[in-house]
Amino acid sequence: SAGISCKHSSAARRTVYNIATAPVVLTFAAVTTGTLPPGYSPQGIYCRVCFLKTDSMDQDKEYVGFATLPNQVHRKSVKKGFDFTLMVAGESGLGKSTLVNSLFLTDLYKDRKFLNAEERITQTVDIIKHTVDIEEKGVKLKLTIVDTPGFGDAVNNAECWKPIADYIDQQFEQYFRDESGLNRKNIQDNRVHCCLYFISPFGHGLRPLDVEFMKALHEKVNIVPVLAKADTLTPSEISRKKQKIREEIEHFGIKIYQFPDCDSDEDEEFKQQDQELKQSIPFAVIGSNTVVEAKGKRVRGRLYPWGIVEVENQSHCDFVKLRNMLVRTHMQDLKDVTRDTHYENYRAQCIQSMTRMVVKERNRNKLTRESGTDFPIPIVPAVTDIETEKLIREKDEELRRMQEMLQKIQQQITTKQDVF
Repeated sequence: SAGISCKHSSAARRTVYNIATAPVVLTFAAVTTGTLPPGYSPQGIYCRVCFLKTDSMDQDKEYVGFATLPNQVHRKSVKKGFDFTLMVAGESGLGKSTLVNSLFLTDLYKDRKFLNAEERITQTVDIIKHTVDIEEKGVKLKLTIVDTPGFGDAVNNAECWKPIADYIDQQFEQYFRDESGLNRKNIQDNRVHCCLYFISPFGHGLRPLDVEFMKALHEKVNIVPVLAKADTLTPSEISRKKQKIREEIEHFGIKIYQFPDCDSDEDEEFKQQDQELKQSIPFAVIGSNTVVEAKGKRVRGRLYPWGIVEVENQSHCDFVKLRNMLVRTHMQDLKDVTRDTHYENYRAQCIQSMTRMVVKERNRNKLTRESGTDFPIPIVPAVTDIETEKLIREKDEELRRMQEMLQKIQQQITTKQDVF
């Protein structure tokens, strides 16, 4: 904002000077004493307190202060902290746990129990939550990982995704109840914001189970497909498999998470990064919790007889791109899409169902009054949900009591009229 000056003292200001493309922040004292390196030109003057950009040190000009609203939101958000729920799905042995530990530099599965052969035969799909509080440079993140052990491991995998879909709906239902309640101050958001679906590298593309899973959940959650164990494939194989998977996703009408389009005012570097992310779908990833030495540096990777695969080397895999997408660039957009699209669809369906139920009760009440019966006309519920049936029975009982009271009042009025 050219020509605007804040009310803080000049000692609180800092001036940004620019040489080539590297901005350098110097103190105001260095500017006033003239101790500037040769070749530096002023890029802008900023206040250390309110961070308002000014081109003048004049304190007499009028200043309202609403330009600091983004900083107020920033401070409040940092103080409150953030939460993010990530679901991982895919058959066993694809490196889901290792990748999650690599993404967030933590060990979420230290108490993990490995099943023997007999237990795996009878194992069903479970939903296990792991919650960890992470802090980085004063910013707190409550991370919840939803794991789905047992998915795709049975001989008959028909509808093995149903427990996962039910879990996502349960979180929507709980949030809807909390949002509709009286106390709305401390609502916990346990809605699933993103689902990393791991695709096996051993095959020619998507399996029928992969297609059915994503089609069953793409209207409920943001699905990000991941090509697991990319170190088992050559670069040309990875490229062909990615192209094949993208074609099959489009052919079967699967709606995976769509990256938002860049604004026109974004810089070219950000636009290039966004384009690379879109072309990387599905992300070919490698996970590792061990540190190895490569070229004199200690890096996270996997040691093979033929060489070292580095997890954070972008020429080896898409791990860095996936991490940047999840954490640095699109975490808030994943939450926004969950809130504005998936949850709103669920909320609209709930409201429509409640509206239809109210209309049915009103019509039933109207028919009861017109027929002169002393009891409500029973209606077979359209759904078999236990809670819905219980609610209907309670409403029927309440309606019956109200009708009895109405009849008593009418009898009393009739009796008084006969007396007079």
